[in-house]
Amino acid sequence: MIVTAAKRLRNSLCLLACAIAIAPRALAHAGEGHPAGAPSWNTDPWIIGGMLLASALYARGLRALWNKAGAGAGVPTWRSLCYAGGMAALFVALLSPVDTLGGDLFAMHMVQHELLMLIAAPLLVMGQPLVVYLWAFRSGPRKRIGQWSNMPAVRTTWNALTMPLPAWLLHALILWGWHFPALFQAGLVSDAVHTVQHLSFLVSALLFWAALIGTSAQLRAGSAVLYILTTLIHTGMLGALLTFSTKVWYPVYEGRTEAWGLSVLEDQQLGGLIMWVPAGFVLLLAGMLVAAKLIMPGWFSAQRAQQGGS
Repeated sequence: MIVTAAKRLRNSLCLLACAIAIAPRALAHAGEGHPAGAPSWNTDPWIIGGMLLASALYARGLRALWNKAGAGAGVPTWRSLCYAGGMAALFVALLSPVDTLGGDLFAMHMVQHELLMLIAAPLLVMGQPLVVYLWAFRSGPRKRIGQWSNMPAVRTTWNALTMPLPAWLLHALILWGWHFPALFQAGLVSDAVHTVQHLSFLVSALLFWAALIGTSAQLRAGSAVLYILTTLIHTGMLGALLTFSTKVWYPVYEGRTEAWGLSVLEDQQLGGLIMWVPAGFVLLLAGMLVAAKLIMPGWFSAQRAQQGGS
């Protein structure tokens, strides 16, 4: 079964590469605005507008920081490149045919979720967006925003949400909760539920990675390794359950997967394998990097010094 699933994974990745190269055809989620088997781009104006606004704010803030103290000051170039990579991952996950294909294939839906939680979220966190966004505003509004963010209620809430244990627990609950059949299938038949699902995945992942690798997490490097590896374990368990299950969890995909040469069960097993193996590898790599930073702090400090920032 594993060998067969691996072959399916290879074929699915080929399908993904072909799908991204196809020109735009429709607006809606799979099954709502185009026939099954016809990949299309998502041109939702709210998503496009939000991403353009976030990118514009970041670019404006980065320019303000550079004008203040020179290129690379405050936010090193590598961090701004991380932010750009995170936005690119969001583009692929939310606007490319990956999104619309997720309505036909559970496996592609898993690719989309992993792009949001394991690629886009940590890259965005490493880009230090909150600091840069703040500098996108003029002095007066920037001071008022800073005063608001330092209010006891706001700071206490933020600190609570970005502590490792609450962030880890929230991320785990949202991940497992949305994979219950009733909730997952609701996201495929309702645009509103689908939006809430993706927002909760992205926001919980941002909080998770902010707690473990964000600018305020240096003193928690040891616990970060533990939380990343336990996330690897519980997400791997969910992926294994999906991979080895002989029962269809999401019958809403019936009549959709056949256009891609997969039965509903095969598609589910492939999706579980994607969550189990590639996603597990990303988490394992992240855990190893954090552990290396903990074991060799001098080397990482020297690298930061050479790059002119933290």
